[in-house]
Amino acid sequence: MNRFYSAFAAITFILSMSANAQSDGALTPNLISKLQDGYEMDAGDKARHNAVTNNAINNLALNRQIIAGEDGHFSHKIKTKGVTNQKSSGRCWMFAGFNVMRPKLIQERGLESFEFSTSYLQFWDKMEKSNLYLEDVIELRDADRLDREWLLINEWMVGDGGWWNYVTGLIEKYGVVPSSVMPETHSSENTSTMNKVLDQLLRTQAAVILKENQEGSELKKLRKLKEKGLQEIYRFLAINLGEPPTEFNWRYEAKPQSEDKSDDKKNEIEVANAKLSEFKSYTPQTFYQEFVGVDLNEFVCLYNDPSQEIGAHYRFERARNIAGQDEMHFANIEMKEMKEIAVKSVLANEPMWFAVNMGVDQSTEHGLMQIDLFDYETLFDINLDLSKAERSRFGAGASNHAMVLMGVDLKDGAPKKWLVENSWGDSKGNKGQWTLYDDWFTEHVYTIIVDRKHVPEATLAIFKQDTKVLPAWYPGAKGIDANLSD
Repeated sequence: MNRFYSAFAAITFILSMSANAQSDGALTPNLISKLQDGYEMDAGDKARHNAVTNNAINNLALNRQIIAGEDGHFSHKIKTKGVTNQKSSGRCWMFAGFNVMRPKLIQERGLESFEFSTSYLQFWDKMEKSNLYLEDVIELRDADRLDREWLLINEWMVGDGGWWNYVTGLIEKYGVVPSSVMPETHSSENTSTMNKVLDQLLRTQAAVILKENQEGSELKKLRKLKEKGLQEIYRFLAINLGEPPTEFNWRYEAKPQSEDKSDDKKNEIEVANAKLSEFKSYTPQTFYQEFVGVDLNEFVCLYNDPSQEIGAHYRFERARNIAGQDEMHFANIEMKEMKEIAVKSVLANEPMWFAVNMGVDQSTEHGLMQIDLFDYETLFDINLDLSKAERSRFGAGASNHAMVLMGVDLKDGAPKKWLVENSWGDSKGNKGQWTLYDDWFTEHVYTIIVDRKHVPEATLAIFKQDTKVLPAWYPGAKGIDANLSD
C-alpha cells in the first residue's frame, strides 16, 4: 500500500511539473481571468466600439486638421507633363526611373507628352531574373532544402520588385524605346498570373538541372540545360509582352512654347509652329544616347537606416537582377544631410528617384503623407510610438515603394513639404501627385538616388570603404514592388 501511494505521488508530481512547464509563458486560464477582470468597457470605449464596428477605421482616424492645412503650393516645382500608371504591377522602381528622365526629354524636344516603354524594360528584367534564378539554383545545387538562402531565392524568383541599380543595369545593357514602339499589354499591366506561370515554368527547369546534378553531370552540362530553358522563357515572355525590338523607326512632333500668355493664342501658335521630325532608325541603345544621354554611373544611392552605423558603406546581398551585376549598395547617412542634398537636386531642376515605406500614414484619396494622418492613437487611446531604428529592428520599417521628388516648399531655407510624382495614374492622389510633409520624410524615407555633383566629397568618400554586407533577408533588401494600395 505504501508503495502504491508512493508511486501515485511520484506520478502526480511529474504530471504537475509537466503542467507547470507547459504553462510557462502560456495564456493560462488564470491569466485570461485576470485580463477579463481587469477590463470593463467604459463610456469612451463604448463610443469607440460603436464607431469602429459601424465604420471603416481609416475614415474615423483621418486627421482633418492635416487635410485642412494643405494649400497645394510649393516654392519650387520641376516642370513635367503627364502622369504614368503602373496598373496592377510592382514596377514602381522602373516607372520612377523613367519619370526621372521624362521631364528633360519633354522640355528639350518640345513634346506635348512622352512615355518610355516600360514593357520593353520589363521583358528584359524578366529574362535577366530568370537567368539569375537558374544561376542561383546551379550555385546552390547542393544546399540543404531548408537552407535560408535556398528558400529565399525560391521565394523571390522573378517577381516585379527592384532597385535603382536594376534600372541602370537594364538600361546600360538594353537601352530604351518609346512606349509607342512596344506598348503595354494586359500581362505587362496585370502581372500576377504571368508571374505565377513563369515561376512554375522556372521550377520545372530547376528540377531538371538538380536531377542532372544528382546524376553527376558537370557544370558545363547544367548550363546547357539552363540555356535550353531560357529559350522557353523567351518564348513565354514574347507571347505575354511582345518581342522586344532590336531596331525601330520613330518620329515626333515638337511644339515650341509661345511667349503669349493667353491660353487660346498660345495653342494657336503652338499648332501653327508644330514641327514633325523626320523618320529615323534607332536601336534601343542609340535612342537612349540621343534622347536621354545621361551617364547613369554618376548617380549614387544614399540611405538612412539609423539601426546601422552612420557613415558606413553597405550592400544588400543578392540585391540585383542581372547575373554578374553589382549588388545594391549605399552610403548610410544622417537624415539632415539627406534632405540638404535632396533640396540641391530639386532646386537644380533634377527630379530624384527615392524610396519610402508607403504603408504608413499616406492617403491615395487625398494625396498626402504626414505623421498621424490616421490618428489611431487618439481613436483607440493607445501608444503606437516606435523610432525609425526600432521599426527596422522589427521588420516594420523598410523601402517598399519608389517615386520621384519633383518639388519642395522651403521656409527660411528649410523644407516644409515635398512634391511627389507617383506612378499610380491621375485618378489617385492629387491628379497623380502627393504632398509629402517633412516630418514624414524623416520617418519613412529611406533612399534617395542623386547625381554625385550634389553630394559632399566627405560623403562620396564613404563609397571608397569596403562594403559591410547585410544579408538578403534584411528588411527591404529584396527590392521595391508596391502595387496600388491605400
